[in-house]
Amino acid sequence: MSPKLTLGYSTLAERVATLVEPPSNPEWETLLVVQNPNQIDWQGQRFKELSTRKDFRHHELISKGVAKSRNKAIDLALGEYLIFSDDDITFDAFGLRQAIEYLDSHPEVSLLLGQATDESGALRKRYPTTIETLGSLNSARAATYEMIIRVTDIRKLGVRFDEDFGAGAKNYLGDEYIFVVDLIKAGGKAVFAPITLAQHPTESSGSRWGGAQDRRARAIIFTRVFGALAPFVRLPFGIRRFRELGSLKNLLLFVLGR
Repeated sequence: MSPKLTLGYSTLAERVATLVEPPSNPEWETLLVVQNPNQIDWQGQRFKELSTRKDFRHHELISKGVAKSRNKAIDLALGEYLIFSDDDITFDAFGLRQAIEYLDSHPEVSLLLGQATDESGALRKRYPTTIETLGSLNSARAATYEMIIRVTDIRKLGVRFDEDFGAGAKNYLGDEYIFVVDLIKAGGKAVFAPITLAQHPTESSGSRWGGAQDRRARAIIFTRVFGALAPFVRLPFGIRRFRELGSLKNLLLFVLGR
């Protein structure tokens, strides 16, 4: 019998040793996709420990880029549903069961976006308090480990992560948001539900606003999603994040995509 859920982990070869223990459930499987462009030996003690689990599978890529490994997880997942994960994610098993129950009772939903906490147990950002249908204007802050997809829908619609975006690519942000928007454009339905799915450390690439590189990376995301209309979307977004941008000049540069 096929598993109900695939936990699709993505990591670099040099980080396999730090992989957080995946939750165990007889109806779930763990799939580890390892990016190993330098062909280093990564099958050490941690891998051997994971390999003793009957629910564990792995796949090695000789390329780098988290979007590529997420796409491989979509291709290889045996579960009805797939949740994406990094190596430092601690999943909430109760929340995962809640999400599965919701998807089981709402077959029209192709993607469920949940919420996550930090190390202290506090929510990582401000989330809606009720279920909301997602669109291009309310899904920009989606994190990969908050996303559960209905695998057959995603494959049927032909939706994939844009491999020009995400960690390991030149445009190192925005792969999650672009995936959600591409799914909606392809005819899939995506919703947010206030279900806590995971814990993730406070610091992440999606929380960085360190300087010009981060500003430009975010600007490019809106160009990918909205095309010629991107400046009109970047303006209100930039105003809301004025503190992070740091100055009126930076706000103008962000709106112009520079």
